[in-house]
Amino acid sequence: MMIEITMPRLSDTMEEGAIATWHKKVGDTVEEGDVLVEIETDKATMEYEAYESGTLSKILVEEGELVSIGTPIANIDDGSGDSGDDDDSGEAQSKTDEPAGAEDSKGAAEKSGDEETSDSDAASEPTEKKSEASQSDGERQFASPLVRKLARDYDLDLSTVDGTGPGGRIIRADIDPLLSEAPSSSKKKESAKPEATSAPKEAPKPSSDDERRGSEKQPISNIRRVIARRLGESAREVPHFYVTAVADAEELVKLRASLNEQLVASDRPKVSVNDLLVRAAALALREHPEVNASYVGDDADHTLRHSRVNVGVAVASDVGLMVPVIDDADTKTVTQLGIETKKLAKLANEKKLSPAQMSGGTFTISNLGMFGVEEFTAIINPPEGAILAVGGTKQEAVVVDGKIVARHRMRYTLSSDHRIIDGALAAQFLQTLTRLIENPWTIIA
Repeated sequence: MMIEITMPRLSDTMEEGAIATWHKKVGDTVEEGDVLVEIETDKATMEYEAYESGTLSKILVEEGELVSIGTPIANIDDGSGDSGDDDDSGEAQSKTDEPAGAEDSKGAAEKSGDEETSDSDAASEPTEKKSEASQSDGERQFASPLVRKLARDYDLDLSTVDGTGPGGRIIRADIDPLLSEAPSSSKKKESAKPEATSAPKEAPKPSSDDERRGSEKQPISNIRRVIARRLGESAREVPHFYVTAVADAEELVKLRASLNEQLVASDRPKVSVNDLLVRAAALALREHPEVNASYVGDDADHTLRHSRVNVGVAVASDVGLMVPVIDDADTKTVTQLGIETKKLAKLANEKKLSPAQMSGGTFTISNLGMFGVEEFTAIINPPEGAILAVGGTKQEAVVVDGKIVARHRMRYTLSSDHRIIDGALAAQFLQTLTRLIENPWTIIA
């Protein structure tokens, strides 16, 4: 019987996935539990194990291709006899087309697997394998077929890459930083082709507008594609409104400085302003559970109010905007929040966040204060009902007790889903947050 493998849903927000690496070739035996394929989702590159045993009879989606959930990606023959007719007919057709004496060469090709089939690729393969075998320190460096192909296309030096795949294998995610720097060499290759064929005028030309702009093609990851789609949907479909407040953060700054002196003296990690804000926002959400809520849909007869306060922290990672989630942020100390935030941010930059670490959020904080941003608005991260955009803390001249003095001030804007949060509720939430910031001992108490 032919078993159809389809693109699985590997995260709650995943709608499509790209094949990163096939771990099996056509003709390989597949045992239940074997890693069959690596799939790049909207959040991470994940291994997918086979749930059935048999022989991989056909790969329907090649490495690098993006397909929707449920799309057939491969067939496995369980050996019961009903092996399907596509392969058989294809093989029969191949045999009729082959000249006499081609059996031996065909067998050799089958033994080499399906990684590279073209003449040019076949010619380059031995060189690549020799290169892999002569890595520094005498250790072989393994890479997926997709990685090797991209390395050729973009002139990447894989000897500088640490593999994070099984057994230290280099997977697609490991070379994303190199790919982001690759267009210049890629462009060099593209520009060399017309010269080789002596027909530069026939090569595809960029539009006049692109030439005027000096545009270059940049590879786009599946994660970036999904970020673009989800934020576009949120901006179009969720009726946002924005409320901005400003807090006197003088006492917060002093508290943080004093706190960090004591933490350093006791050899404990320091806390950041953002750690204090995460804790303050979590406490404010506890006081205003209506903000800690989600709109279900136009056809639903209810909304969702969440009893747990799970705060997502927006991280500008190398692979795009990531939002790891800190569960039960209202029950954790500022130090705990700081340690967990740093750990999640590190995983985000390494593209190693699990779906569980990026789902289940009830509210998000996006802080651009460290970049000198004074204030901004953020797009809601569905299905959450609101997001807090935090600007930098800086000294301003303000009037206190009739005198002009310099005080640290902080601005923040709450973007709210107007279907479940009204203006007055948003204002009350910010009022509570401001009270906590201006009385910072209540944050750590």
